[in-house]
Amino acid sequence: MLAMSTLGIVLLVILAVVLIAVIVLYILGRKMQKKQAQSEEQMEAASQSMNFFIIDMKMMKFRDANLPKIVMEQTPKYARRMKLPILKVKVGPRVMSLICDPKVFNTLAPKQEVKAKVSGIYVTSAKRIRGPIVETDPKKRKLQKKEEKKAEKAQKKAGKEAQKVK
Repeated sequence: MLAMSTLGIVLLVILAVVLIAVIVLYILGRKMQKKQAQSEEQMEAASQSMNFFIIDMKMMKFRDANLPKIVMEQTPKYARRMKLPILKVKVGPRVMSLICDPKVFNTLAPKQEVKAKVSGIYVTSAKRIRGPIVETDPKKRKLQKKEEKKAEKAQKKAGKEAQKVK
């Protein structure tokens, strides 16, 4: 009898702790959502329209992205290790690196002229002006890149064989 009552008490304590943790996480999640919505509104207000040509696009670590020093200093240390979608673009005569929204990054391709909304160095939306049409499904896009690499290898191999014949 004594073991059953202590077991019941332990289970009730565990249940109470889990319930409190869920409530705290819910409250924190709501606050984070409000902060994110507010920051998105500020970014939208500060955004401007730009036309640029995408030279290259990669997922790069923050420190390898060739971003301004002020940006590096203002980012938290944990974020410096993350990989970000980076666009290397040509705006007029200048070549610069921009951070891209992941949703927008999947719809773009290199060697493409784009009209985009940019807030500071962050690309929030983009629309293709000229250039190739891009498959928006990431899985299909990966397959497309693999096929392109295979085609390049085949061309190189054919070129080497042609040189051997001469």
